[in-house]
Amino acid sequence: MSDHGKPLKVFVGYDPREDIAWEVCRHSLLRHATGPIEVIPLKQPALRELGLYRRPKDVTASTDFSLTRFLTPYLAADDGWAVFVDCDFLFTGDITALPASLDDDKAIYVVQHDYQPHHQIKMDGKAQTTYPRKNWSSFMVFNGRHSDVKALTPDLVNSATPAQLHRFEWIRDDAHIGSLDRTWNFLVGEYDRPEQLPTAIHYTNGGPWFDEWREVDFAREWLEELQRVESRQAEAA
Repeated sequence: MSDHGKPLKVFVGYDPREDIAWEVCRHSLLRHATGPIEVIPLKQPALRELGLYRRPKDVTASTDFSLTRFLTPYLAADDGWAVFVDCDFLFTGDITALPASLDDDKAIYVVQHDYQPHHQIKMDGKAQTTYPRKNWSSFMVFNGRHSDVKALTPDLVNSATPAQLHRFEWIRDDAHIGSLDRTWNFLVGEYDRPEQLPTAIHYTNGGPWFDEWREVDFAREWLEELQRVESRQAEAA
């Protein structure tokens, strides 16, 4: 759990084109949490208004949060652990228990994928790209105490190249990059469907909120979570 009973801050990448994905991701995080948790949408317009994100608009970026994700530890403003996750995730287990198993000597924890994408096109027609450490940054657990993480300031996020950020070149020693089990970032369509339900299901190529991705692995689980979201919204109306 997070330090001293403080809530674990989980920042979720937000893109207005995938608002329903954010709603489902948020709901699944909160529903399974057994400890205190804050789930916060990472919205680029708000970050620009605050002067924290000043990069020119990138029309080639696949999402609004392609680079804003690296502001997570600065926004968390905490010496404990903080999480970033893409919005196209579904959680089936308790994320608040994760920090207790992590080593304070590491700067960051990620699932260290090593794969070649199976699809050339993903999501809503965006081209698939291949690069070193692809998808490592889609689920990151930052150690706010670590000097490399403290150095990940808005100035660095606004000046570093996308490759430097996504390949973790801002971490001085690769030994400081901790490895999580694949269950924390299971890439649907890139890995064979496991017998056991992953803890964090990542619809990296596209999820059931897109018509053309209605038949992907674990679509039923996502649609069931959507029903829970819609039921809660109806009750609140």
